[in-house]
Amino acid sequence: MKRASPQKVGAGETAKKAATPRSIASTQSLSSFVKSICDIMRRSNCASALQYVPELTWILFLRILDAQEERAREAAEAVGRSFAPALRSPYRWQDWAAPGAAKREALKTRVGDLFAFINKELLPYLHSLDVTPDGRPNQSASPKQRVIGRIMTAVERVRVDSETNLCDILDRVHEISIDHIDDQHFFTLSQVYEDLLLKMGEKNSDGGQFFTPREVIRAMVRTVDPQPGETVYDPCCGTGGFLAQAYELMAHKLGDTASATDLELLKTRTFFGREKENLVLPIALANLVLHGIDQPNLWHGNTLTNAPTYEALFEGAPATFDVVLTNPPFGGKEGKEAQKNYSFETGSTQVLFLQHILGELKPPLDGQPGGRCAVVLDEGLLFRTNESAFVETKRKLLDECDLWCILSLPGGVFSTAGAGVKTNLLFFNKGRKTERIWYYDLSHIKMGKKSPMTLAHFGWGPNGEILDDAALPATLVADWREREGNAGKPFPSFARILPRRGTPQAETDLCWTVDVSARRAKAREDMAPYLAEVEARKAEAVALKDEILAMRKVPAGTHSAGAGDTAIAERRERLAVAEKAARDAQAKADAIDAAVFDLKAVNPRVKVETDTRGPQEIVASIAAHGRQVEAALARLSGLLEQA
Repeated sequence: MKRASPQKVGAGETAKKAATPRSIASTQSLSSFVKSICDIMRRSNCASALQYVPELTWILFLRILDAQEERAREAAEAVGRSFAPALRSPYRWQDWAAPGAAKREALKTRVGDLFAFINKELLPYLHSLDVTPDGRPNQSASPKQRVIGRIMTAVERVRVDSETNLCDILDRVHEISIDHIDDQHFFTLSQVYEDLLLKMGEKNSDGGQFFTPREVIRAMVRTVDPQPGETVYDPCCGTGGFLAQAYELMAHKLGDTASATDLELLKTRTFFGREKENLVLPIALANLVLHGIDQPNLWHGNTLTNAPTYEALFEGAPATFDVVLTNPPFGGKEGKEAQKNYSFETGSTQVLFLQHILGELKPPLDGQPGGRCAVVLDEGLLFRTNESAFVETKRKLLDECDLWCILSLPGGVFSTAGAGVKTNLLFFNKGRKTERIWYYDLSHIKMGKKSPMTLAHFGWGPNGEILDDAALPATLVADWREREGNAGKPFPSFARILPRRGTPQAETDLCWTVDVSARRAKAREDMAPYLAEVEARKAEAVALKDEILAMRKVPAGTHSAGAGDTAIAERRERLAVAEKAARDAQAKADAIDAAVFDLKAVNPRVKVETDTRGPQEIVASIAAHGRQVEAALARLSGLLEQA
C-alpha cells in the first residue's frame, strides 16, 4: 500500500489535522463509499442521479486533479524540473476544499461565505480557462486548462443547498486518495460513474445508453490492439470508456522509457470522440483527464446531424482515423435531419452510425493498411433484411471492409445497463472486400446482474495474458467439457484461437467460418432465372406499350365500332400481367440477394436434441411425474402430523 503525500499548508496558518485518506481495496468498497456521499447529496437538493452525478463529477474531478498535480510536482522537483500547475491558488482543492486549508478556514467565519466563494469566484475562474468573460476562447490557456474549463462550464452554481452538507461531502471526497488505492484496484473516476449510471439504467432511466461493461471494452481494445502513433475515435463516446481503455493499453506499450515526444503525442493528439448529451460530456472529459489524457479531443453535439454544440476541443482532428472503437445506442430513432446526411436513409440509429463509421475509417494509402474497427451492434441489425437501408449498409460494409470476425455475446451482457438486447461484436478492417467471416460463439454463457461478463470469458487475464484452462470461468467451459470428444482437449477460448483464425485449429464447437464469396456466388446463381424472367417480362411490357401506342394512332373509323378499344383493353390487361410478373420475379431475386446479408451468428455445430416420444409416451411420463408429486406430498403431510 502506498503512502499519501502530506497535505501542504500555507505559511503561518494553523491547520487542522487532515482526514486520513481512506484505503479502498476493491471496486465494491469504492462504490459503497461513493454511495455514502450520494446519500448526503440526495438530502441536499440533489434527489435523482441526473442531479447528483454532475455535482459529484466536478467535486471528485477537482479532488483527484489536485492529487495528480501534487504527485506530478513532486516528481518534477525530484529531477530538478519546473512544474506549472493547471490551477493557481486559491482555486486548487488543497487551498479551499481540503480539511484545514487556509481558504476554507477563512470561509467558515460567516454562513454563506463558502457558497459565495464557489459561485462567484471559483466557478467563474474555472469557466474562464475555456472562455473569457466576454465570450472569446481563452488563447492563453493550455490544452489541459481548456479541457478543465469545458468540464466546469456546465456547472453554474452549487446544487447542494446546505453548507454543512457541502463541507461533509468535501471531507468525504478528500478521503479518496489516488495514493491510498493499491495497484490492483487503481482508482479511476469511470469506476464511480459506471456504478452510478448502472443504477440509472436499472431504474429504466437513460443511464444505460452511456454504459458499456468495462470487460467488454477491454476485450474489444485488446482484439483491435491500437498502436502508439495511431489515432483512436469513438463517435458516441459516452463516459469515455473506450478511449480510456485504449489509452491504458497504448501507454503500457510505450512503457516507462517513452520519449517526451511520444508521450505528448499520446496525451494530446491521439484520442478523439463525439458525444451528444450535456450530462455525459463533462463526465467523459473528467474521466479521460484523470486517466492521464491531457487533451481529450471531444466534440459536443449530435454526431449524425453533424450539428455542433461545442467543437473547439475537436479542432485539428484528422479527417479519418486509424482505429474506431464504439457502442452506438440501441434502438434509437433519428429524424430526417440526420438521415439526409447518409446514402441509405433510415430512422435506425445504429444503421446510420455504421454508415458514419465507414466514412470515418482511414482508407489504405501508400501501402499502409486501412483503419480498423470494433463495434457493438444488436442482433436485429445483423439479421434484418426487410429494409433496404439495412441491406445496403451491410453490403457497403462487406464491399469496402474485411469483416473478419463476428463474436456473439451472451444475452444478458447489457441487462445490467438497462438494455436487455442480444448483441454482437464486429471487427473489420477497411480496404479489402470481405471474403470470409470468422464467427465465435459465447451465447451459451449465462449472464446476469450478479454474474457479469469478465475478461476471463474471452480467455484473457487482467494483464492481457492468455489464461490456462484452470483459470477460465466454469460458466464458460463446463458445457463444452461435457460434450462428446472434448475430454482432455484444451478449451478453445477466443484469446487462444484468435491468432489461429483461418486455419483448421480455428474451427471448433464454438467457432466457424462462413464463406461470403461462395454465398454471394450461390445467390447470383439462384437469382439468374428470376432476373432473366424480369428482363423477359420487361421486354414483353415494352412491346405491349408500343402496340398500344400504335393502336391509338390509327385514324377513327378504320376499325369496326368498339374493335379498337377492345384490342387496346386486351393489351393493357396483358401489360398489367407482364409488369406484375416482372415485379414478382424481381422481388424473389431481391430476397435471395438480401439473404446474403443476414449476418446473424447461427452456430452450425450446435446439437439440437429432439423429443422423439409419441403422444402416449408423453402422457405416461406426465402421469408418472404426477404420482411422484402425490407421494412426496403424502410424505410431507405425514411429517407435519407427527410434529
